[in-house]
Amino acid sequence: MRTRFSLLLGGILLAACQSDPPKTEQEAVSKEAVVKTDSTAAPAKTDSVPTIGSPKLLFTLDDAHNTPDGLALAPNGNLILSVPNLADNSKPAVLMQIVGDSLKPYLSNLPVEPSTKKAAPMDLTFGPDGNLYYAENQYENSKDFKSRLMKVAVKNGKPGTITTAVDGFALANAVVWKGNTIYVTDSQWDMPNNDKGSAIMHFTLAELNKGTVHLKPKTMDPHVLAVFSTTPNETQVDNGADGLDYDSKGNFYTGSFGDGRLYKVSLKPDGSLDKQEILKLSGKPIPCVDGLIIDRTTDKMYVCNSRENAIEVVDLRNNNAVTTLAQNGDTDGTGGRLDQPAEVLLKGKRLYVSDFDKPEKHFVNSKSDAPHTMSVIDLP
Repeated sequence: MRTRFSLLLGGILLAACQSDPPKTEQEAVSKEAVVKTDSTAAPAKTDSVPTIGSPKLLFTLDDAHNTPDGLALAPNGNLILSVPNLADNSKPAVLMQIVGDSLKPYLSNLPVEPSTKKAAPMDLTFGPDGNLYYAENQYENSKDFKSRLMKVAVKNGKPGTITTAVDGFALANAVVWKGNTIYVTDSQWDMPNNDKGSAIMHFTLAELNKGTVHLKPKTMDPHVLAVFSTTPNETQVDNGADGLDYDSKGNFYTGSFGDGRLYKVSLKPDGSLDKQEILKLSGKPIPCVDGLIIDRTTDKMYVCNSRENAIEVVDLRNNNAVTTLAQNGDTDGTGGRLDQPAEVLLKGKRLYVSDFDKPEKHFVNSKSDAPHTMSVIDLP
């Protein structure tokens, strides 16, 4: 059923977003910090970038929630949203939940990494054990392999104790469960002979249940499934493997944030690497791959092209044909326009989009600014 959003008067909107700004972490998440609207007003577009599609505004968040990112579908049908606040990490990171047409607190007081004193949740997913797992990206706080995979114990739908499942990542990013194995991308798994490296890691549920797994940085740790190398371009970004998902045949796909290459990774029956290859696309090139998700009923892959403010569709059953679902020029997200899309989640025929709004050099999105938004696209 299509969700209807409330149109709030200007005075109410101002009060919801700007009055009594939160002073502590608990205050920041104890209020919904969201304005719901069905406004379709669009800001002026950048002349060199076309406007394609009609994304709608899902939520507007306040400055205490400045970089919405990962999305996970909970067993009860709610969506869990990570807010790492990397655009302004003086604000504590939190997890929120989307319940119907409202955004509400889910978890505050996330455990910080002991040396950086920060928490930074990125992509997240529920495991076969019913618990919630999230990748924590400490790379902007420390380049010394301080990122982690965290486990949130969930009982009767309620989050509880948070523990460290795996430590020693450089830039933990995307997480996907397939069966009893979780796959995690590390966008900066640099090897001694490759300082532009990245990797897909994998861990079994049985192993995680034994206690914290400690990775061995800058090695072909036994948990490394596949490694990649990024070729930096004019953006000077060397982050590699980012978004991650698998198709109806069990093949995994990831893409490089820095150079836009998409990779197909095939597994042997025992779960080890069979083959990895650069995916040959037909149609337009994709210069940057952030979050992605695959509709396994159609094998269409929805890709966040963060650099160009676009959502691309790659038809894996049709010569990997690329079409653009939505795109716009440099905006602040007003009216639901894309503002550096970073993560996507498909629920039925609705595509939820997190607008990360923390640009790199030569991105269409030129600056991080309010409003902080999430968009939604209704698919045909």
